[in-house]
Amino acid sequence: MALRMQKFAEAEHLAADILNASRTDIAAVAILARALMTQNRGTEAISPLEKAARRSGDPGIETLLGAALGGSGRRTEAIELLRRTAARRPPFLPAFQELAGQLAIARRGDEAVSVIESAIALAPQSIELQLDLARLKLQRNARGEARTILVKAREAAPGRADILTMLARVLLLDGDYAAAAETYRHVLALRPDDPMTRADLAACLLEMGDRDGGETHLRTALRGRPQMLGRATHALVQSSHGRFFFRQSAVAKYLANEPA
Repeated sequence: MALRMQKFAEAEHLAADILNASRTDIAAVAILARALMTQNRGTEAISPLEKAARRSGDPGIETLLGAALGGSGRRTEAIELLRRTAARRPPFLPAFQELAGQLAIARRGDEAVSVIESAIALAPQSIELQLDLARLKLQRNARGEARTILVKAREAAPGRADILTMLARVLLLDGDYAAAAETYRHVLALRPDDPMTRADLAACLLEMGDRDGGETHLRTALRGRPQMLGRATHALVQSSHGRFFFRQSAVAKYLANEPA
């Protein structure tokens, strides 16, 4: 529960206490490793994971070890380990996902796509794998293929905000602003407090010439969230129907309805 509530230091200490009493507790090792990695201390997770992997042969532990190795710069070792784990049967799908992620980071995109496609062949109903494949296709600018995958995923799992968000992004990049805006509106109906989605909707509206609607959404996205200023600025100044400013501070004042 501490891990789920993002109380990572507390999760780390609780897991360490359990391991002091029982060094073979796989669940505690996994929680400790996750807590360390989320605190950018993945290198510290490698030793307990290696010991647990040798003792148990657990694919979940091996997958976490692959993530820790990759995050520590030992990507070749990570990929080799994850390939062995992914070759097991019955298949452990998170190993395929982590392997594809490590390959993508290593700029071996074709191999990453192949790994996810092989996982889909084993689990064709997995929406998560479909999303991973669409994400990889989008990274390689194969937007048409990504769009086809996402449309099918939306049909299979209607109402999932993550599918809709990615599909809207593809539509936006393709210049299909009306369809993208409609999709972003569906996402906001599910997550009304999502400022990034609201800013992306604003970008669509600005490109469609609806400057008032776009700026209204940007103001809502920015309200109380100074970290959104960069995204709001980009949406406003990059649009073909946006506005030009000499300073980002002027953007902030404009969106706050203050005199420039």
